[in-house]
Amino acid sequence: MHYELGVDAGKVDAIDMHVHLEVDGHGHASLPTALTEASAKYFKTEDRSPSLERIAETYRELNMAAVVFTVDARTQLGHEPNSVEELIEGAARHSDVLIPFGSVDPRTGEEAIARAKHQALELGARGFKFHPSLQGFDPSSEEFYPLWETLQELGLPAIFHTGQNGMGAGLPGGHGIKLRYSNPLLLDDVAADFPALTVIMAHPSVPWQEEANSIATHKSNVFIDLSGWSPKYFPESLVKAANSVLQDKVLFGTDFPLITPQKWLGAFAGLPLKDEVRPKILKSNAIRVLGLAR
Repeated sequence: MHYELGVDAGKVDAIDMHVHLEVDGHGHASLPTALTEASAKYFKTEDRSPSLERIAETYRELNMAAVVFTVDARTQLGHEPNSVEELIEGAARHSDVLIPFGSVDPRTGEEAIARAKHQALELGARGFKFHPSLQGFDPSSEEFYPLWETLQELGLPAIFHTGQNGMGAGLPGGHGIKLRYSNPLLLDDVAADFPALTVIMAHPSVPWQEEANSIATHKSNVFIDLSGWSPKYFPESLVKAANSVLQDKVLFGTDFPLITPQKWLGAFAGLPLKDEVRPKILKSNAIRVLGLAR
């Protein structure tokens, strides 16, 4: 089944740019149990792995759309990912609220490029998700430039995890996960060398928030999604920038199921933002990034 966009941006109240599917229809988890348990503890999450159908129901009830994805980290984790194909097919059944992104393991080289083309051209993926720390790679390395060139040619956005990691948090050695791969400065190289590639830096990039603000200000093809943190904990510099120079560059995102839309929006209401900025963050900026304007 090929995904065809069914979201009517004019009818939804918001677009969540960052939602995880962790278990496929056969019960196969995208991550080892130790990592999912650690992140659930870090985020104090009750339901760590809702089904795709439950995710669709949640967002339909809230009159929102959601970008949904998994992460292919097979090389680093020695763990096969849950099915991207099944995720996209499932999103096609719920195309009124779900927008599927693909994921490939950059460390698989030519195979990653072939998978990206397959997911985009044959299945209908609307973008791609990467987690450099979890996947164990430096996105600025020229080894991965052919993949970024492919995504640029496909004209699809790429979300990259940045900053602190809930994955491996509190485990010995952080389960081998290296935080430096999630420094947003590594994505500055990618954005500079692939100016037609839309780069989305996921999350407040603590402890590198000033770097992320600077990159998003400097490069028109770079955006920030606000997922993974309750807005009440956002760095002050991010809130100030979102209210001024970055008001057209920041995107609503929760990190559901780790953070629910209700909790995120409740805290967001308390931020000192201009009235005209809030709708940009919640929907208008995402419409441009995702090409949803009709």
